[in-house]
Amino acid sequence: MLPSLADIHAARQLIAGSALRTPLVRLNAREAPAEIYLKLENLQPIGSFKIRGAANAMGHLSAETLARGVLTASAGNMAQGVAWRAHELGIPCTVVAPETAPDTKIKAIERLGGRVIKVSFEEWWRAFETRTFPGVEATFIHAFDDLNVMAGNGTIALEIMEDLPELDAVVIPWGGGGLTCGIAAATRAMNPKCKIYAAEVATAAPLVAALAAGTPQTVHYQPSFVDGIGARVVFPQMLERAQKLIDGSLVAELDEVKSALRLMAERNRIIAEGAGACALACALAGKAGGGKVVCIVSGGNIDFAKLCEILTGTDS
Repeated sequence: MLPSLADIHAARQLIAGSALRTPLVRLNAREAPAEIYLKLENLQPIGSFKIRGAANAMGHLSAETLARGVLTASAGNMAQGVAWRAHELGIPCTVVAPETAPDTKIKAIERLGGRVIKVSFEEWWRAFETRTFPGVEATFIHAFDDLNVMAGNGTIALEIMEDLPELDAVVIPWGGGGLTCGIAAATRAMNPKCKIYAAEVATAAPLVAALAAGTPQTVHYQPSFVDGIGARVVFPQMLERAQKLIDGSLVAELDEVKSALRLMAERNRIIAEGAGACALACALAGKAGGGKVVCIVSGGNIDFAKLCEILTGTDS
């Protein structure tokens, strides 16, 4: 199943008090292979688009259910979205995070009152599959495989279409697929001719392999500064959605992502995290074609020390 356009319009009303309507700006790089625009989800209160899906999913829960608390599994950004909304509602929030999650994101979750449980990558991924965690009695808010989360994410497409209805392509970072499928569901309904691409990083790109094979494929996963996207495998149900909605998955090398991150900082004074620069990296390489191309800057929650290393070229 996919969220309908009506679901996405309803989500826009529901999340209006929590999520911002973010700007769409032209990339100041006339030498680029396309007319590139940046959808600045890094400007959300938590520095990520995740507040949209979290607020919409939690908005569909009863007061009694919410009072028992919420639980999510996240490398950082969905956790912050759930924790932000939980803090607004005054309810408990528990986050299962992988050991590789950056301290910047963990500290942000804790500032919002969230309780963080760090586990191995395998245990973390199991929480996505089971939608539970031992010893925690709370309602699980899934980071991507949830219709209300996807509907909340799809509100980004409504804003893009209002600002740039004649766009030719949109490039969306692929983590679990909830952002891509939410935006794609709305875009397909409003502008069927628009090309829709997922964007992955080469060190963890299970979608491109799955699309080629027609079934989920386990790929090598190498942790990197691009910590907001990437996994070893795609959920089968998310692959089925992607097969119906998108025109392919584009893959960026780590160096391309670093270059995109530097370009945004230099030309537009935009701070993005690795995942937030991945779509732009693909567009700058010409992989999304020409015309008017929108890149989703999904977040800006990057460790400042790492950001400085990338900007100065001193990272290893």
